[in-house]
Amino acid sequence: MHDTDGTHARTTSTHTATGGNTTADPGAVAQPATFADWVRHFTDEAGRRRRTGDPDWAQDVRLPRAVRSSLQRFQVGESGDGANLIGKADRAGDPDYAAAVRLFVAEEQNHARLLALLLAADGAPLLDGHWSDAIFVRVRRLFGLRLELMVLTIAELVAVPYYRAVRDGVGQALPSEVAARILADEQRHIPFHCLRLRQSVGTLPGPLRRPAMTGWRLLLGAAAVFVAADHGAALRRLGVRRGHFVAQVMELSGGVVADALPPRP
Repeated sequence: MHDTDGTHARTTSTHTATGGNTTADPGAVAQPATFADWVRHFTDEAGRRRRTGDPDWAQDVRLPRAVRSSLQRFQVGESGDGANLIGKADRAGDPDYAAAVRLFVAEEQNHARLLALLLAADGAPLLDGHWSDAIFVRVRRLFGLRLELMVLTIAELVAVPYYRAVRDGVGQALPSEVAARILADEQRHIPFHCLRLRQSVGTLPGPLRRPAMTGWRLLLGAAAVFVAADHGAALRRLGVRRGHFVAQVMELSGGVVADALPPRP
């Protein structure tokens, strides 16, 4: 993969959940080793965004109807105050993790802001909500931190090939730039969640760890198929076949499982 927002070169580790363990990915970061490292990393990224500034919203943009409708729904999904996740992170008892989660939520809120401004530049209204997002949020909030992170990581994995498709297939500078910025963030979020998942999965009895991640991959596959169907018209317009989209999502899942499972003794 070659994913970058065009404004900031990043180094990569030799094995990441976003790119596997074969080739370097200029759009991925070397994974911070602790949550204190993640706090510094997220803080550095916030400073970089302030220095870079927003895209030029005066650029001409005419989103295809299917892509506009799809981005409206993704904008709803990026919205939210993250209060439930923050509360669970606070109760986990790790101040560094709680601080990092707040910075992660701020990045997700920035994605919602960028998409809102992109849609405004196209003259498209925002949606008040969408049933698919409502179900996703409700399911996520039913469980403890471990299962919430598993569900949240599914959303991040689906977002990576989606925003890559927008970046590469929309054929217009402004939406391509917005998608590239969000994509770079989403790629970083996956190893962040994996670090906590590894700690959490490690507390399960040994015989349950791999079955838990196998169940997670099945849920991921179902989510990928649903998104490919629900956003199929947009994916076609962006030049991505539904089956290829699902395959991209599932390819990313192998790195997550490898990162989340503690090494065998």
